[in-house]
Amino acid sequence: MKQLSKYLSTLFLAVMLVSVVGCASTSKQEGTGEYIDDSAITTKVKAAIFNEPTLKVAEINVETFKGVVQLSGFVSSQTAVNKAVEVARGVSGVKSVKNDMRIK
Repeated sequence: MKQLSKYLSTLFLAVMLVSVVGCASTSKQEGTGEYIDDSAITTKVKAAIFNEPTLKVAEINVETFKGVVQLSGFVSSQTAVNKAVEVARGVSGVKSVKNDMRIK
């Protein structure tokens, strides 16, 4: 009985440690708060691009990691590329913008 109690205590401690470490933020993985912030930034950037009349027909994908927005996809001109980057930079919470868009 004593052995079982010791085993269960050790198992409980191991599970707790794994749970805490699993929630920790690393350089390549976001914590929950950062993920929610990045999701909000992505949504705001997508909305801002959609609401920009010159970009409505553009196929622009938006991804955010730790406040850095990456724009990818296809646009019709260099003017559209510049406008999309400008619009994304204007969204609150955006630290920087990486441009991976291509002109079709």
